[in-house]
Amino acid sequence: MKYTTFFLLFIFTSLFKTIGFSQSKIELPEDMVKWKVTVDQKGCEATVIASVTMVTHWHINSIALPKGTFGYATKFQLNKSADYKVIGVVSEPKPIQKHDDEADEDLSYHEGKVVFKYKIQILTDKDFVLKGTYAFQTCDESHCLAPYDDVFSVKVKGCLDAASEGLTPEDSSITSTTVEPIKTSRIDKNAPKIQSNNNPKPVKSTSDRSVLTIFILSFLSGLAALMTPCVFPMIPMTVSFFTKQSKTKSQGVRNAFLYSFFIIVIYITLGVAVTAIFGAEVLNKMSTNPWFNFIFFLILVIFAISFMGAFEIRMPSKWVNKADKASDKGGIIGIFFMALALALVSFSCTGPIVGSLLVEAASKGGITPVIGMFGFSLALALPFGLFAAFPGWMNSLPKSGGWLNTVKVVLGILELALALKFLSNADYGLQLHYLERELFIAAWVAIFGLLAIYLFGFITFPHDSKVERLSVGRIMLGTVVTMFVIYMLPGMWGAPLKLINAFPPPTTYSESPLGFGGSGAVAVEGGNEDMHLGPQKLMVFHDFDEAEAYAKKVNKPLFVDFTGYQCVNCRKMEETVWGEAGIIEHLRDDVVIVSLHVDDLKELPIKEQITVKWPNGKDKKLVTYGDKWMYKEISEYEIAAQPYYVLKSPDGKNLSNGSADYQNHSNPEVFKAWFEKGLGEIK
Repeated sequence: MKYTTFFLLFIFTSLFKTIGFSQSKIELPEDMVKWKVTVDQKGCEATVIASVTMVTHWHINSIALPKGTFGYATKFQLNKSADYKVIGVVSEPKPIQKHDDEADEDLSYHEGKVVFKYKIQILTDKDFVLKGTYAFQTCDESHCLAPYDDVFSVKVKGCLDAASEGLTPEDSSITSTTVEPIKTSRIDKNAPKIQSNNNPKPVKSTSDRSVLTIFILSFLSGLAALMTPCVFPMIPMTVSFFTKQSKTKSQGVRNAFLYSFFIIVIYITLGVAVTAIFGAEVLNKMSTNPWFNFIFFLILVIFAISFMGAFEIRMPSKWVNKADKASDKGGIIGIFFMALALALVSFSCTGPIVGSLLVEAASKGGITPVIGMFGFSLALALPFGLFAAFPGWMNSLPKSGGWLNTVKVVLGILELALALKFLSNADYGLQLHYLERELFIAAWVAIFGLLAIYLFGFITFPHDSKVERLSVGRIMLGTVVTMFVIYMLPGMWGAPLKLINAFPPPTTYSESPLGFGGSGAVAVEGGNEDMHLGPQKLMVFHDFDEAEAYAKKVNKPLFVDFTGYQCVNCRKMEETVWGEAGIIEHLRDDVVIVSLHVDDLKELPIKEQITVKWPNGKDKKLVTYGDKWMYKEISEYEIAAQPYYVLKSPDGKNLSNGSADYQNHSNPEVFKAWFEKGLGEIK
């Protein structure tokens, strides 16, 4: 039942869980106490007013608590700013005071509605935003809820007389509530230093390491696009046009290369537009956002169905006609519009490929959409210039025919397989456990089995020509695909499948995490209840403090693994490096492992949801465990790449072997040497 209704269940249950959580009757402090901050301004003086309303029978402690009282004092604070100075201290109405005989302490609190005030002197003639924080703990007669804190901001108008009054903010007694980055005193001397917030150093991004991969993938995709029925027949036609219409051969070659150049410009412009519209920061977040991954899945499925012949995705005919008409002008402008006309006319074939590339590039973030479009357009444009320079080569081109549609169908089936990766990312990120490893592999077995059956001619798609006989290339490709299907079959019973380990969910995210028959996880001497089943059936922690305390207790080094649920390179390292002989033994016997998922969407306890200063100088509130671990990696190691590994001594010091990552340590021997260098320092 679970398998046959997967798609409906995925959508329905995702919504059900979201709604269910939001309607929970758990008592939350933000529901019991409401804060509203406003500003009452008169000239260069203003009063910042916090109006606090409490639900009946609930109260908050006063700002000034009696000495020796056990309680969480309410806080209402303004961030330090050069735009104003604070006059005096916060104003608080007289609280309710009584003695609690049972606890033998004096209580001081507010109930119903209370107003706190700050008076400020405005020091600027420009409008600004005043920021601050508040914190409180709410209680009733029987119990107290966890402390809660939040930030606020209000707009304040500038004062025209401020500059002439010569006021300065030096006597302001209010300090900022922003938490500064974690100090790096425990980092070894070779570790990078955190820069001052006044001149923050950019954080290294995983997108930098994906550029070459995206370029190669895009270039190969461009070559595939050349083999589609919308583009391939255009090569001899376009080259012949330039060679025959030009007065000299050199002019024909020049025009053909100019045509190729404009093709590249058009597609790069598309990549620049995607990056500019969404922004590099937003694109970087897409890869770890389950809902974006689900949208990507739907987009790729639509593209795949289009390629298989169900319908065609076309550009509006007005655009095509205008570009075609403009190409008749001649000269450089005419050549540009010829290139634009090619891009528009061939969209039904290139659109799904371009869309898939932009989806994949967007999931990597940064400027990868631009790099992707450059690689794609370079492969698409090169033949037009090369065949114009060497027209004799065109004699070696195969004739157009039904094989062109076969290429489209094959690409469509491959896109369907790729789409499942994004659906898997969404399911894994939300931890829904519908598309677990076994089902993912079964789906790929079915999809690539369909591809094999198609290649051997047992089935056809809507626009296919009748298959009289199979070509040698088609038979060979069908055989390779069949071998691939047979290779994947044992994966449904726990086989590692190293060739594709980056695509399926990890072995821990499956119906049988311990493998077929349940061989058991790696035993840990003196195991701890906070441990979880991790990669290679190793037991790992998911909380740094718990792991650090345990490592100190058992006197073992701490292996810190900054990872992500949707990190492809993390899965590669875990499947192809962690399990190698000479490495798995160290991980099992010699260290305590803590895996910190930077895309963990589970919310932190309210008291841990603090505002920190990001290395780019901006304030950021840590809401989820993923936020917490990402901030830890960035603030302590000045890097945002995953996987990222660090070895610490039992007393919490970073070892002199530095760090390890996918780019430099994906070779098992290199990783082993790095690991043993750190262990040798302990021994």
